[in-house]
Amino acid sequence: MRPLDVDEPTAVGPYRLLGRLGSGGMGRVYLGRSAGGRTVAVKIVHPHFALDEEFRARFRREVDAARRVGGAWTAPVLDADPEARVPWVATAYVAGPSLTAAVADGGPLPVHSVRALGAGLGEALAAVHELGLVHRDVKPSNVLLTLDGPLLIDFGIARAVGGTSRTESGGGTASLTSTGVSVG
Repeated sequence: MRPLDVDEPTAVGPYRLLGRLGSGGMGRVYLGRSAGGRTVAVKIVHPHFALDEEFRARFRREVDAARRVGGAWTAPVLDADPEARVPWVATAYVAGPSLTAAVADGGPLPVHSVRALGAGLGEALAAVHELGLVHRDVKPSNVLLTLDGPLLIDFGIARAVGGTSRTESGGGTASLTSTGVSVG
């Protein structure tokens, strides 16, 4: 965790921010605390995205997808305000490294750990697919390693199976994700 910079918020919604956990193309994630002392992860989108209605719609879908999956396979959504001036979502804080961090810090995982990880991710993805969702961004940085098994995070480009994830652009349509194209 990194300390907050002077230009970063100290509170979002009802949560006091304690430090920055990370950042990506779509926003920053902070460690926060509720008035009652619950530790949370608060994702705040980059302010320039708040002006884009297509992005807001994508963010609402991310929050909805994460709520539908629930806490068995992802950090549960506790609170969100996708309509805020700068949209945000708060999830339960998960004390565990990402798969990226675990491999960077400790090197390749032992074979038995890889098998357990694969089985856990298989169960998680099956549960996600049973809800009619496709994660679409499973990668080591979006897998948290916990004592209870792996958790998927960041449903930012999830979509409903059989649904559409197309946006209007210049009279044509473009897929939300394409090979070689990144979102955010």
